[in-house]
Amino acid sequence: MKRTDVVKIKIDYEGFLHEVETFPNEYRSLMALIFDRISPDDFGDCLGMGKCATCLVQIKNQHHPLTTFDRNEQTTLKKHGILEDGFRLSCQLQIDENLNNLQVEIIRP
Repeated sequence: MKRTDVVKIKIDYEGFLHEVETFPNEYRSLMALIFDRISPDDFGDCLGMGKCATCLVQIKNQHHPLTTFDRNEQTTLKKHGILEDGFRLSCQLQIDENLNNLQVEIIRP
């Protein structure tokens, strides 16, 4: 994928659908993009370490396998009682071409 290729992501936050465009690796993670572009309150408290679950999102559609960091995610999800598929910590999702046309919903703690 070229640097000029755009990654389009739809983010549902409090009933409003934000359509965001970015570039691969423009942000270190989906959490950083959401924090910068949407600025939800009390979001990403552990700054991307995968420990707090304040950046929890529900994947609404997925076209490709997601590229992840896999730091503490499964342990944190279990600790917070999140056992269903489709929920991810946005700090563990890399911004790359696999996120193109992804739709997520920000889940509040």
